[in-house]
Amino acid sequence: MRKWSRSMGEQKYRKFIKRSQQEPNVDELFKRVLDGDRMFLSKAITFIESNAPRHEKAAGELMQRLLPHTGNSIRIGITGVPGAGKSTFIETFGLMLCNLGHRVAVLAVDPSSTVRGGSILGDKTRMEQLSKHPNAFIRPSPSGGTLGGVHRKTRETILACEAAGYDVILVETVGVGQSEGVVRGMVDFFMMLAITGAGDELQGMKKGIMELVDAIIINKADGSNVELAKKTAREFKQILHFVQSPTDGWTPRALPCSSLKGTGIKEVWEMIQQFATETKLSGVFESRRKKQAKDWLHALIHERLQKLFFEHAEIKKLMPKMEHQVMNEELTVKGACDQLFSVFNRN
Repeated sequence: MRKWSRSMGEQKYRKFIKRSQQEPNVDELFKRVLDGDRMFLSKAITFIESNAPRHEKAAGELMQRLLPHTGNSIRIGITGVPGAGKSTFIETFGLMLCNLGHRVAVLAVDPSSTVRGGSILGDKTRMEQLSKHPNAFIRPSPSGGTLGGVHRKTRETILACEAAGYDVILVETVGVGQSEGVVRGMVDFFMMLAITGAGDELQGMKKGIMELVDAIIINKADGSNVELAKKTAREFKQILHFVQSPTDGWTPRALPCSSLKGTGIKEVWEMIQQFATETKLSGVFESRRKKQAKDWLHALIHERLQKLFFEHAEIKKLMPKMEHQVMNEELTVKGACDQLFSVFNRN
C-alpha cells in the first residue's frame, strides 16, 4: 500500500486521510470474506478487533451475517514450554496440511509491549514459508496483556476464518505460564509442545496444565535426540495415565516428532483426525462447542459489566477516595465495594 506524506500535496494528503478513515463497507467485507479473499479477511479481522465505539455495531452485524457460514473446522490450540520450537512446528505442520489440500489459518498471538502496547514479535517472519503458501493465512495479533496470551477478540477471529473457508484453525499461545484455560475454552483439541528431559520438566510442570491437554508432543526428536525423545514420550504417557482427561472418552497421548526433519508430523495429524472422529460420534465434540458458546456469552457479560462500572462518572469520582481509605485501613474492602455498588445501582 502506498504511503502518502504532506510533501505530496496538502489537498491530496487530506483526501488520502479521508479515504483511510471511511467506515468499512459491511456488505463488501461479508462478500469478500466468503470468497476467501485473504486481504479482505485481514481487513474484516482488523475491523472486528477495533476498540473504536463507532465500529462496534457494524462489526456485530458482520459477525451475525458470517455466523451461518462458520463451524466447519477443527480448532487446535498449541502451547509449549520455552524453547520447544512452537513456530517451527506450526510451520512444518501447517505446510503439510496445506499440501494435503487443507486451508490453514494460524492465529499467532504476539506478546504485547507493556510500555507501548504493540507487538514484540513478527510471526510472518517466524513462519516465512507457510505465510507464502496460497492455502495459508497467518494473523499475528497483540495479546494486549490478555490472560491466555490471546487477543480478546480471538473467538470472533476464529469464526471469520471459518467463514472464509479455512478448515484447520491453529491458535498459538504465548507459552506455558499464562492462563491456558482461556485457550482450552475456545478450541476443540489442545496440545502442548515439550522437549526431552521430561524428568526435570515434570518437577516444575503445573498439574493444571496437564489436565487441559489432549496430547503432548515431544519436539526435536532428531539426530542423537531420537531415543531420548521416545523415552520422554513414555514418561509423559505414564503421567497422563493418572491425570483426568479434559475430553470425555479420550485418553491423552504423548508423541515424539521432529519439526526440523518432518518425522512424526503425519502421526500428529492422524491422532487429531481420530480425536475428531471419535468425539463427533460420541457427541462430545458438539456438546463442547455449545458449552464454549455459553461460556463466551458469560465472559462477554462480565466484560461489559466491568466496563460499565469503571466508566461510570460517579464511580470514577468516588474510586480514589475508596482506594485511599482501603489502603489506609480506614474502611474494609467489602465496605468500600458496597458503597461503590450502592452508587452504581442508583443510576
